[in-house]
Amino acid sequence: MANKPKYKMTIEERAKQFMPFAALKGYEEALRAKEVIIVDKITLSPEKAEELDYKMHNVERGSIVSIIYYSDNNYIKKTGMVAKIDTTSRFIQIINTKIYFDDIYDIILES
Repeated sequence: MANKPKYKMTIEERAKQFMPFAALKGYEEALRAKEVIIVDKITLSPEKAEELDYKMHNVERGSIVSIIYYSDNNYIKKTGMVAKIDTTSRFIQIINTKIYFDDIYDIILES
C-alpha cells in the first residue's frame, strides 16, 4: 500500500482561514451612522441677516462664490460658479447644487 502525498495548502488558502468574519452584515456601517454629530441650525441675528442680504445682492450669475449652508443636520461649504439665482423660489444654484436662501449662513465672493 503506497502512501499518497498529503495535500499542501498554499499560503493564500491558509491566510483565508484566519481572515475576520463579519457575522452581522452592515453592522459596522450602522455603528458609523450612529456616530454622526447632529448640528442645530443657527438662527441669524438681524445684523448677520442684513450683511447676508447685502452679499446676496452683489452675487451675479457666473460669479465664483463659496457658500456655507445648512443641509442634513450639518453645515457644508460649497465653492463654485453661480449657475442660477431664482428670487421667486428663493434659491441659488452653484454648479448642480440648489441652495435655498433660508439655509445660507454665509457667502464669500471669490476674486
